[in-house]
Amino acid sequence: MRIVQTDSAPKAIGPYSQGVMAGDTLYVSGQIPFIPTTMKVVGDDIQSQTRQSLLNILGIVEAAGLNKENIVKCGIFMKDLSMFTEMNTVYQEFFGNHKPARFAVEVSRLPKDVLIEIDAIAIK
Repeated sequence: MRIVQTDSAPKAIGPYSQGVMAGDTLYVSGQIPFIPTTMKVVGDDIQSQTRQSLLNILGIVEAAGLNKENIVKCGIFMKDLSMFTEMNTVYQEFFGNHKPARFAVEVSRLPKDVLIEIDAIAIK
């Protein structure tokens, strides 16, 4: 098992790792829309928060020596599923023709009261 850590994603704000490589599988911890350099939330809309969360995931994936196409599954936790269409538009722009497995659920609250948190699994 190898811990993956990068300045291209927000520092962990708790007792967890940004990512863990176990064999050929990378497990990326849930990423909220913090700008890595400031540790501040990127904006107050679902589009900018989705984009930043995905960029944070990509930073960790790339730090592990992988790329976006290695992502096989994402879990999406949203404060309000009525924003699903807007989130999905950004998600589709980010992944293009690559379509990882995915789930999306509404939760009552997320860290720092953000609108979205996304985790991922990638395979080497």
